Amino acid sequence: MANKSKNPKDQKQQEDFSLKETNPNINAGRATTLDLVEQMQFLFVRVVKAKNLSSKSNSCCCNPFVEARIGALVGRTRSLDKTENLEWNQVFAFAKDKIQAPMLEILVKDKKCVEDNNKVFIGKLVFVVNDVPMRASPDSPLAPEWYKLEDHNGSKLNQGELMVSVWMGTQADEAFPHAWHSDSASGYEHSTNTCSNVYHSPRFWYLRVNVIQAQNLKLKTTNGGSSLEFYIQAFLGNLALRSRPVRISQNPVWNEDLMFVVAEPFDESLILSIEVGNQHKHESMGRCVIPLKNVERRIDDALVESVWYNLEDPNSPEARLHVRASLDGGYHVLDEVTHYSSDFRPSSKSLSQPNIGVLELGILNAIGLSPMKKENRADAYCVAKYGPKWVRTRTIVDSLCPKWNEQYTWEVFDPCTVITIVVFDNGQLLQEGKPAEDKRIGKVRIRLSTLETDRIYTHSYPLINLTNQGVKKMGEIQLAVRFSCSSLLNVLQTYTQPLLPRMHYISPLSIFQLDSLRNQAAAITTLRFRRKEPPLAKEVVEYMLDVRENVWSMRRGRAQFRRIADLLSVVVFICKWINHVHSWKSSVTTIASYIIFLGVIFCPQMILVTMFSSLLLLGIWRYRTRPRHPSHMDIQFSYAHTVTNEELEEEFDTFPTKFTGDNLKKKYDRLRGISGRVLAVMSDLATQGERVQSLLTWRDPRATSLFVFFCFVAAIVTYSVPFRFLVSGLVAYWLRPPRLRGIFLSNNLF
Repeated sequence: MANKSKNPKDQKQQEDFSLKETNPNINAGRATTLDLVEQMQFLFVRVVKAKNLSSKSNSCCCNPFVEARIGALVGRTRSLDKTENLEWNQVFAFAKDKIQAPMLEILVKDKKCVEDNNKVFIGKLVFVVNDVPMRASPDSPLAPEWYKLEDHNGSKLNQGELMVSVWMGTQADEAFPHAWHSDSASGYEHSTNTCSNVYHSPRFWYLRVNVIQAQNLKLKTTNGGSSLEFYIQAFLGNLALRSRPVRISQNPVWNEDLMFVVAEPFDESLILSIEVGNQHKHESMGRCVIPLKNVERRIDDALVESVWYNLEDPNSPEARLHVRASLDGGYHVLDEVTHYSSDFRPSSKSLSQPNIGVLELGILNAIGLSPMKKENRADAYCVAKYGPKWVRTRTIVDSLCPKWNEQYTWEVFDPCTVITIVVFDNGQLLQEGKPAEDKRIGKVRIRLSTLETDRIYTHSYPLINLTNQGVKKMGEIQLAVRFSCSSLLNVLQTYTQPLLPRMHYISPLSIFQLDSLRNQAAAITTLRFRRKEPPLAKEVVEYMLDVRENVWSMRRGRAQFRRIADLLSVVVFICKWINHVHSWKSSVTTIASYIIFLGVIFCPQMILVTMFSSLLLLGIWRYRTRPRHPSHMDIQFSYAHTVTNEELEEEFDTFPTKFTGDNLKKKYDRLRGISGRVLAVMSDLATQGERVQSLLTWRDPRATSLFVFFCFVAAIVTYSVPFRFLVSGLVAYWLRPPRLRGIFLSNNLF
């Protein structure tokens, strides 16, 4: 009865944030290109080019453009200069379920004459919507035709022709991704900021620069005396790294590794500069330039040949720098958090293995999105990332229940990976003022190892967003996911291999190096995607890659502690069970446990058999309660539902912090208190370890004497008494009934 009397509010909250199975109207299992999304029909209009155009005011028009109109739905091409070739080659897509007019009008107008509506019209074409042919996706594209323009009355004009093609199709049409969409239009004209697109991250490598030493440096007499030091400044693009400083000498030695992330094709150059100075002032003693295309590449830890580079310094013509540089392709360049990574392949293509399967994702729709703009609207689009491939859906303008119905495919090389899907609000469509940032609406992560092979999962995922106001459900997104593989044996084989490439274990990088290199990779990806059309904003890339994941947060600290506690719960359970047996709370359990123990001791060959048989039975028993749905974000496990305002301020604080004065002092004092408790635990562990270590160091003579005497007695006893009889006797003494125990031993000290 106690379980049924839960707080209704808590039950409602748990239901709101839960995963829900859905039954969308998809073509699952049918022989079609897009079988994980609902089929949507569109009226496509391709405007290719025009010739012999003339307006009423001039013998030739000045700035012609084409307008496709179906009732209130209007799409417009860009205007062209008469001196240019009159070719647009633009496609318009009108959603069929929003078409309410029976006629499609294609009008040619002159933008130069917008002040007079009578002069702006050049000619038009009219098509009956019901007579437009249907084109299936396997068919070749519909060939465009030349049509003579008509006037307002439908009479053919003496001059003026337009090449167009009109057809009915679905989102499987090859013209769909780059078309102007009526449901994605922020204006009449085509905008690349609303189009769907596919992006690929560059192939990253680690650049290891081992600066060994310099020779024949000319020492300059400058103010500063002994406070001056030598150090190496390394420049690559917009990034600069600095070595540790060394004392002034003609032949300074560093022997230090500087690590960079570089992307193919290696068209940049590394600049190494020897600097002399102190914290306030420094100057260059010479530099050398190393083109990356000349750096040796390696896939293992083999030592590459070092090279002496002459420094570009007219004052020291004999000065040179000893460097060992290599492009390490045996690592995987981590650009994501390791436990949420979507790829673990090494950088070098020669080490890549063939794929083991295919991941298909259908992004269907979203419902109940929270308004993200002042006009009580949302312009939503999705970004999904798996491996180096990123996809972006088209933006559905001014809709809190957008329908995308777009399907994408990825190659899978490791099932222990995660695909990330995030819904954003497009901030580049503001009619007034400068474009704003793309605000995040919610994130969904799906771990491929939780998916059964060839099964289609259709669920509605809650879009959960942690803001500075607390955790909030921003809506739901409906997805269809399928992981298929050609050989189950190849999939199982990947579980026998290490997670990361072998170079991560042969020559491991430190946590600080990995953190710095991950930020470098994220910065390079951001710069590359800003040059795409449509570009992916910096805030989008950083949120997808969890750039701020390494910053301290009290909430994340509690969540990680709970993860460790859950892992140790098995040990706690075993200890409680042993205590239960020792206390004779159940005589049958204690006697049966002792009999089993004797069987194991006197038949040691049954130890492994018993252990694996127990694990086998446990696995079979838990099969009936296995999870039926993919994993999703749990607000209780992440402590998002109990986070305080003070913790939210800390989590959304910038780095470096924006707090000053008393606020900064308060947070610093709290961090000191937490660190003090951590130090206390570390001190206790070190103290206990030192006590054990001191048993043989004679730091405590009495303890060491007692321990040595105990070892002497134990050696005689274990030599005289067979091990199985000794152990069974000790266990029998430990498990004796409570009434046979002494007063001191009756206390439960376990």
